[in-house]
Amino acid sequence: MISLQTVYILAGLMFCAYAFFNLRDKSNARRYVNALFWGVYGITFLFGGELPHFITGCMAILLAVIAGTGKLGKGKSDSEQPERVEKREAGAKRFGNKLFIPALLIPIVTLIGTLTLKYTPLVEAKNVTLISLVIGTLVAFIVALVMLRDSPVKAIKAGGQTMDTVGWAAILPQMLAALGALFALAGVGGVVSELVKNIIPLGSPLAIVVAYTFGMALFTMIMGNGFAAFPVMTAGIGLPLIVNQLGGNPAIMGAIGMLSGFCGTLMTPMAANFNIVPAALLELQDKNGVIKAQWKTGVLLLLVNTSFMYLFVFRF
Repeated sequence: MISLQTVYILAGLMFCAYAFFNLRDKSNARRYVNALFWGVYGITFLFGGELPHFITGCMAILLAVIAGTGKLGKGKSDSEQPERVEKREAGAKRFGNKLFIPALLIPIVTLIGTLTLKYTPLVEAKNVTLISLVIGTLVAFIVALVMLRDSPVKAIKAGGQTMDTVGWAAILPQMLAALGALFALAGVGGVVSELVKNIIPLGSPLAIVVAYTFGMALFTMIMGNGFAAFPVMTAGIGLPLIVNQLGGNPAIMGAIGMLSGFCGTLMTPMAANFNIVPAALLELQDKNGVIKAQWKTGVLLLLVNTSFMYLFVFRF
């Protein structure tokens, strides 16, 4: 059976491979720091379930220290070599839109796997979507290798070089999601609930809805992750006020609440995988260029989500 642990092992091996390639990259003056960073990160995936919590916590602190001191570096990418650039441009002209096939395979295989694999003993049912996503990624990886007639070693090495370009921001979403879970366990939701009760009129459904949707967006901007904001804001406002006090529909509240949080994702550099990583990969001079291009859309969608929440959550 393919379990979540299998996914962790694959991820750990991949990050350890990045560490190995960094050690061999003499063009990177900080290759040892990079190797330590990705190696430690890989070990947390490989052995996180067996290591004492104290050791895992120390490893997480080490990652934060390396990232915070700005010691990560980047070597000369193979794709920057003139012959590689020429080969890549020629390949792009030859394949055209077929280059999108591997990328499109990921959501297609994920959807098919989510709908079908849960009825088989092949995968762990409770994690079928995540496992299907990994299977879809592997299928896309194999298809891309066959299409481009390249080696898996070169592909993994190129992936490591891309991760070096992105740097510490690549792991920020996971760290922030974990922080959100800690906030929820620490009772931050209760503090938020008391704060809201002291500020807004509890007899006004509109005021409570606005506090929830805008709170989701704001907390997502702070945490950089809608999934980190959701347990805190839902425990503080969604469940006690919208559902329990006003009788709102919990399914509608949860769905539109998450969408409201995603609006905040469009407007914060903390959402590194959406806003900072693309700027780095596209080599934009303005690292906040993606945010500047989409913040107005985020505000508009937040207003729409707030309207939908108010119109539907108390009526169905």
